[in-house]
Amino acid sequence: MYRFFFKRIADFTIALIGLLILSPLLIIITIALYFANNGKPFFLQSRPGKNGAIFRIIKFKTMNDKKDSDGNLLSDEIRLTKVGSFIRKTSIDEIPQLINVLLGKMSVIGPRPLLTHYLPLYNEHQKQRHNVRPGITGWAQVNGRNAISWHDKFEFDVWYVENISLVLDVKILFLTIKKVFLSEGISAQDNVTMDEFKGI
Repeated sequence: MYRFFFKRIADFTIALIGLLILSPLLIIITIALYFANNGKPFFLQSRPGKNGAIFRIIKFKTMNDKKDSDGNLLSDEIRLTKVGSFIRKTSIDEIPQLINVLLGKMSVIGPRPLLTHYLPLYNEHQKQRHNVRPGITGWAQVNGRNAISWHDKFEFDVWYVENISLVLDVKILFLTIKKVFLSEGISAQDNVTMDEFKGI
């Protein structure tokens, strides 16, 4: 009952209240990133949602669009702005996804929505992560986030899908708050972002 009915009600309520309470912070961050990223405070990208349906995720933009002499984007480490580094470290960049939750494209808790070009690379076991709405945070995030391997990340995702409950979601929510305060698992070792998934 929780998975198919009450979870969506809880998502909508949390997203609405969260956006209202955090609106002053969102305005300040938007203005700061507008100047840091040449008028582009938000990052929009297509991601697969429930059952693989594509939607546009919204996040705060933490990296600029600087390119080399050949027109290629510079490395993530170089493009990560100072304000973007702070926003990513505190996970503030994830807050705009409450809009995706409000629209029913995401859940507060669930497997993180990954890149669309990963879809053909999943095996049948890994594809189960798309049986539910993707989340702003999830079981894999509180168990290592970007600091764990792709194999472990998918194992955590599928385990969550098979064991969804109110108690588990509350546990993940509180563990997420703890992780944010401790800034744990933000990046993979020696990298700003997670390495590209190439199939397992």
